[in-house]
Amino acid sequence: MARPRPGPRRPLPLDDIPPLVLSEVLRDVDLFVGVSSIGNDPTWQDGGPDGRFQEYWTSYGFGELNQSAETRRLLLERLVPRLAIADRCTLEDRFLHVKGERHTYKIHLGSGNILRSPNDQYLCIVPKSDPSAPHTGYLPYEGDRMLAVILSKAMLLANDTKITDPTILSQL
Repeated sequence: MARPRPGPRRPLPLDDIPPLVLSEVLRDVDLFVGVSSIGNDPTWQDGGPDGRFQEYWTSYGFGELNQSAETRRLLLERLVPRLAIADRCTLEDRFLHVKGERHTYKIHLGSGNILRSPNDQYLCIVPKSDPSAPHTGYLPYEGDRMLAVILSKAMLLANDTKITDPTILSQL
């Protein structure tokens, strides 16, 4: 027997929502908005038709940090000193700076986009998307794929003389 559908519900005042539930819902909304933005696509650096969205892509890819990225920054402040590459990394403003042998790199904490010295040239490194790949480690902020992307890029760039990928090498 089918259950009767409940009628429309009144909105709840924010004060009536448990803080943990509200925090998780807002984090999910922030994540959804962040990943659905074209600014999140590292291959879209041309700015679309006639480059008319170039300014938007640049501001998204290298601009101010959203709340998720601010939380990521706080986590990186605790994680980076424990890494084998800690002596090659510093956190400054919106970026994780990584000193390689070839260049110094700045990884944006919001988008994971990379600028390399000199002249802040854009370096495109796109993580491999393979949902069937095994999970290879634990990060203290479950569900934040960007934290894993930033850390993997930092490890790669700290040892930039060992990079063999021709696409990446052509940009160095």
